[in-house]
Amino acid sequence: MSDGGEDSRYDVRPLVRKLGKMPEEWQRQDLLDFCLREGIRIVNFRYTGLDGKLKELRVPVNNAHYLERILTAGERVDGSSLFPRLFEAAHSDLYAIPVYRWAFLNPWAGDELDIVCRFADRDGNPCPGTPDNILDAAADRFRQRSGASLEALAELEFYLFTRPEHDRFTSRVQRNYHQAGPYLHSRPIADEILRTVSAVTGCVKYCHSEVGYMRRIESEEPEIDGCRVEQYELEFDLTPIEDAGTWLAVARWLIREIADRHASSVTFLPKLDEGMAGNGLHIHLAVTRNGRNAMHDAEGKLSDDAMRLIGGLLRHAVSLTAFGNTVAASFLRLVPGQEAPTSICWGYHNRSSLVRVPLSFASSKRLDQAMNPHERGPYPESLGRPTVEYRSPDGSAFVHLLLAAIALCAEEGMMATDSIHIAKSLELAPGRSAHLEGFEQLPDTAVAAAGALRKGRSFFEERGVPPKLIDIVIDKLEDEADLDLSGKLRALPAAERLTASRRLMHKDLHKH
Repeated sequence: MSDGGEDSRYDVRPLVRKLGKMPEEWQRQDLLDFCLREGIRIVNFRYTGLDGKLKELRVPVNNAHYLERILTAGERVDGSSLFPRLFEAAHSDLYAIPVYRWAFLNPWAGDELDIVCRFADRDGNPCPGTPDNILDAAADRFRQRSGASLEALAELEFYLFTRPEHDRFTSRVQRNYHQAGPYLHSRPIADEILRTVSAVTGCVKYCHSEVGYMRRIESEEPEIDGCRVEQYELEFDLTPIEDAGTWLAVARWLIREIADRHASSVTFLPKLDEGMAGNGLHIHLAVTRNGRNAMHDAEGKLSDDAMRLIGGLLRHAVSLTAFGNTVAASFLRLVPGQEAPTSICWGYHNRSSLVRVPLSFASSKRLDQAMNPHERGPYPESLGRPTVEYRSPDGSAFVHLLLAAIALCAEEGMMATDSIHIAKSLELAPGRSAHLEGFEQLPDTAVAAAGALRKGRSFFEERGVPPKLIDIVIDKLEDEADLDLSGKLRALPAAERLTASRRLMHKDLHKH
């Protein structure tokens, strides 16, 4: 058996175990034979539209010939409905083509196979205007120009809402970090999310409760009014950045579906209430060369590749905000002095910086022997997985566009001669608070983010992001009409301010 076959026997993904090989090795014939052998009756084509939500096209398996046809050439879809303003109705036909490595068994139907698709134009080329292909092209551009690859992982934060049956073992507001039962009342939902997303994607690191907690929430939305609120984080492992976009979209769909099956609700809103932790979407990045992490040099310090990556992110941080923080509530989360950053700088372990260098597991001593001094087994190689963490994005992000923009900034960082100098000039001294050091600030409103993108749009357009798509992002941000929002809220009496801010935050409950 091949190495891939050996690995597949212990893989968490049922489809990997059944096919006996890893997803990057899958061919059409593997999926065709599996469907016919296992009695698959429906193939669900999945893809994201402009709203970032995962769509579906349910295709019956009528016979072997029909199954082979759809697995080969996909199906036609209406681009003008999936991507309003990007495609005119007169020229809107697209092909949705299945990507074989993105297939997975449907978690709730034993006779259904799901496959995430990408879009092709009438000539069979990747359609250049759709976010999935923009991300893929950006990742490929990074590879071609830098000679390296870019990997990413996301920390996906969300709030679960449940109807309390009792008030036993209640937690404390803003004190729910890594809470355990019986103080964690939505634990059954979170457990199903962990198991399901892991079995589908194969790249989940962990799930845990986050800081945010409310015994009762007050809202004008009947769906959540009076609910208990508990915050969670689902963190992924490093994967090629183009795959990260796919699995983020799939995970958000799975999380919503699971919550709904438990008669509960969930939101990725960037801010839920005053004084409550916001939902971030932190993105960790790593440069790899020849399949090996290249973020450290031979002495275990940040490599030139890592410094160039940091410099590229910080150079375009102002305009990059437009893709990662897209609603007015995003900027109620980005508050000076909190863990959500506002200053354009980077630092080691410092959560007030825009880019953070977290612990990497690349310790000079064996971590196992620190607590198990009698351990004598061999120490596994490549335990170290250094990354840099880009901390400003939140749950309102245009995920594929955000990752594409990050890849483009990273690529320029790798190629520009002054990237290391930029990074060194913007380093935050250890123990210092970023908002006190006089660094340039991120935009403080959606309208300001729109202005920053308008000013910096040529950088993205010259690298393949369609002008129409930039216009759509700018218009959406400007529609928030939130200039001096914080000042206007502060001017209101306390009770009115709380009502107004909740109305603003909760209007986008399921929008993203």
